[in-house]
Amino acid sequence: MQKLLITGASGFLGWNLCQVARADWEVHGIYDRHPIEIPDVSLHQIDLTNADVVTAEIERILPVGVIHLAAASSPNFCQTHPAQSYLINVTATENLARVCFQAKIPFVFTSTDLVFDGTQPPYKETDPVSPINTYGEQKVAAERGILAVYPRATICRMPLMFGNAPPTAMSFIQPWIESLKSDRSLQLFVDEFRTPVSAMTAAHGLLLALQLAPGIIHLGGKERISRYEFGLLLAEVFNFDSALLSPMKQQDLAMSAPRAADVSFDIRKAIEFGYQVPSLRSQLASINI
Repeated sequence: MQKLLITGASGFLGWNLCQVARADWEVHGIYDRHPIEIPDVSLHQIDLTNADVVTAEIERILPVGVIHLAAASSPNFCQTHPAQSYLINVTATENLARVCFQAKIPFVFTSTDLVFDGTQPPYKETDPVSPINTYGEQKVAAERGILAVYPRATICRMPLMFGNAPPTAMSFIQPWIESLKSDRSLQLFVDEFRTPVSAMTAAHGLLLALQLAPGIIHLGGKERISRYEFGLLLAEVFNFDSALLSPMKQQDLAMSAPRAADVSFDIRKAIEFGYQVPSLRSQLASINI
């Protein structure tokens, strides 16, 4: 098997990607602060902000592809810790892209739907970026930094994601499930719209992007949905009490980072490349609760 290097292996998406990739690759996963064990995956603790260490590790492993998922991905954290998150989201990313370019290793980077301001959805890959929070700004900076040093790199903009989670991370859906299982009420936004996918669907899309190198590509879902509507679907699929769900608006919750109202993706380019997206209902039904 050929070697694939995945950063952020202890994170939610990274852990799911390792599960999918290990069937066809010799997977090497990098983590920083959260040790984890994944069957059939070699794990390495690396500080991605240390360029010399990163270079030495890539020269040691000699992967034929790198998928870079590691990030400070909480918009609120990035808003309140801009310098710390910049080192992870921008500086480390540019360093890794430069190493991969010099070694002629295909490089895939995961960006976000939050590079858009939410005023003109659905967003295509060619639409101008317009972030309204620090996290989105950092992802835009990372995208531009990557393409400056590695023009043939692949940038996969990711949507809101859900699914099974490792002990070291979670998606937005795990707290919802725990609340509904415990008969606790949930307030969910009716005015924030996304095109979510499961992490398993996203993982298959990332591996496809690694093979095809399509440049910038949106790996979202087919269904535009609010968080409140998503909660109703979750309750229906798992037979939770939907009466526990109540609608709220973004303005009713104080958050450090501003949130875009609708960053739904246009995924026609990804579909043309062979990206397959099951229904939200079927993706939800595959989750272990």
